[in-house]
Amino acid sequence: MCRLFGLHAGSLPVRATFWLLDAPDSLSVQSRREPDGAGIGIFGPDGTPKVAKRPLAAWEDHAFARDARTLRSTTFLAHVRYASTGALTVANTHPFEQDGRLFAHNGAFSGLAALDDRLRSLGVTDLVHGQTDSERFFALITAEVRCTSGDVHGGITRAVSWIAAELPVFSLNFILTTATDVWALRYPATHGLYMLRRDPVTPAPAAPLDARSKRIHSRSTELAGSPHVLFATEPMDHNPGWRPLESGELVHVGPGLTVASTFPFPAAPVHQLTLADLDPAAAESQRP
Repeated sequence: MCRLFGLHAGSLPVRATFWLLDAPDSLSVQSRREPDGAGIGIFGPDGTPKVAKRPLAAWEDHAFARDARTLRSTTFLAHVRYASTGALTVANTHPFEQDGRLFAHNGAFSGLAALDDRLRSLGVTDLVHGQTDSERFFALITAEVRCTSGDVHGGITRAVSWIAAELPVFSLNFILTTATDVWALRYPATHGLYMLRRDPVTPAPAAPLDARSKRIHSRSTELAGSPHVLFATEPMDHNPGWRPLESGELVHVGPGLTVASTFPFPAAPVHQLTLADLDPAAAESQRP
């Protein structure tokens, strides 16, 4: 199953090395188990997005290691891919960039021909460069954001509502980032997505943040003394503050680390898929 990771550090740029490369169970280590691609997206001081991604395991990629040691940003988006649709190419590797926003998806849905028709009607087929359902999903969100005069929440709501009504859906979990904001969705309850709001009371220098899970073990002195909000496919340590997003919960983290949750979607998609409904390759990619 693909892995999602998002972080908002407020106005404080931090390095990503602690979870990308140096940790005992870093993104590089994870790529030995999820070998179909890895990527990291950040934003420069002027808000320009930068994506470093390759259609191979991160542990094999020297450029990934070089970037991981130097990248700094207030928001991060990372993804380790287990392919469900699309060849192992750069175009099919997450995160995707459109209109200055970054997007990564963990899940699957079908009915891509109908979605392509919808994208044509909205005039955004030029946004799709690969074969994945994920990039098409992002293109629909981007089109709807344009239709709502830049309202990201409104665009997400319109796009997800259309897919939930019109297409067979297994999971639509995603994280979307800008330099100042993060949106995360769990829908429906098929896969988990967790959030942690961390607001240390001890100013830096402090004990390093030590975040552990079966797949990720990260350690960071930079984040130890600063507030931040994390999203991950599973809890990363034993902090009791981790909580699962509810099914249908859309979370927005603003520039000042304000967190708002809304539930703008029906309880379940009209055409809910199970693992048994997926082809063998897609089903294997969606197993926990």
